[in-house]
Amino acid sequence: MKASLVIQRGVAGAVPAIQTFVVEFEPGQSVLDGLRLVRRQDDPSLAFRYACINANACKECMMLIDGQIEYACKIKLKEGETRLAPLPKKALVRDLVTEIAPPEERLVRPAAKR
Repeated sequence: MKASLVIQRGVAGAVPAIQTFVVEFEPGQSVLDGLRLVRRQDDPSLAFRYACINANACKECMMLIDGQIEYACKIKLKEGETRLAPLPKKALVRDLVTEIAPPEERLVRPAAKR
């Protein structure tokens, strides 16, 4: 079976580009599995978040999937086209990665004024 992942890519302040990747999959595989295949086989520069290894840091793979806010690890790949975009109303970092922590909780803080 084959799925087409239509991914909105880019960085903050730039016009986003749309790029399509076709991946082969088995029934039951998730969109996150498809993204990991794309990064491994086609484009290692594709940026997205996930933290499945550490169950205490879930919600990392949240993105727009076919226009709905979903977890990429929960939505199953399907034959045909699946559209992926970064979360709306969040600051874009790159590709499917947005700022998820409030500014006061980020490890990197702006330098203090002198």
